[in-house]
Amino acid sequence: MMHVGRRMLRTQGFSLVELSIVLVILGLLTGGILGGQSLIRAAELRSVSTGYASYATAMQTFRDKYFALPGDMSNATKFWNSAGGTGADSACYTAQVAGNPATCNGNGDGQIFTSAFMYSERFASWKHLANAGLVEGSYSGVTAGAAGTYTEAVGTNVPRAKLGNGFFDITFEPDNTTLYAAGTQGDTNVIGLYGTSTTRGILKPEEAWNIDTKMDDGSPVYGKVYANKKTSVIGTNCASSDADNATYDFSLTATNCTLKMVAN
Repeated sequence: MMHVGRRMLRTQGFSLVELSIVLVILGLLTGGILGGQSLIRAAELRSVSTGYASYATAMQTFRDKYFALPGDMSNATKFWNSAGGTGADSACYTAQVAGNPATCNGNGDGQIFTSAFMYSERFASWKHLANAGLVEGSYSGVTAGAAGTYTEAVGTNVPRAKLGNGFFDITFEPDNTTLYAAGTQGDTNVIGLYGTSTTRGILKPEEAWNIDTKMDDGSPVYGKVYANKKTSVIGTNCASSDADNATYDFSLTATNCTLKMVAN
């Protein structure tokens, strides 16, 4: 009986052929998962170009219709009522809420940014575009933090990007230390893609280069699509250097890059 028992125990194990089949199946499943993730990421990256084009078109259509830029529009309250105050003061800006089209005026200087009420025009730009029916969603028009701060609430005061935790933003970008000396993008309104990390990174350098190449010239320094300097506080370590001949640094694989497109 003991001999029979030992024989039965041996027959319950897996043969080498069976183990090989299991390993092959596991390999196929792993490969399928990784391949599926790559396809998802590729689709998300394609959506970035679509998002840029869509928002640029929305801004142009808005300007053609209202003769002003969203957020900067000085007579917005004539079209969508005032949220409060004088229509152009801190009482108005803080009174805006998502779901209510009542809004505030910008100062009409052509820059989607105002020093009087920090960042107010940046957030109001999405509210104005939504009020005009040019973008989907409903936006609050105000910061999600303390008054005068830039605090995004993705989906509430800025639109969500179809890429990780990313979001789009519209702002006036002056010539500053984040831009290359040879670049021509300064002092213009831009549409930016950002993440919610401290450095706002959302793309790998190779991914940023891929989008830049499809839409523009593939350079972080020149053209209508660009990135910040390597040592910039925002979008750090995306480019190879701070020199005007910098390229996207493919040796870096972290999602450090932000990407911007000239909007006007």
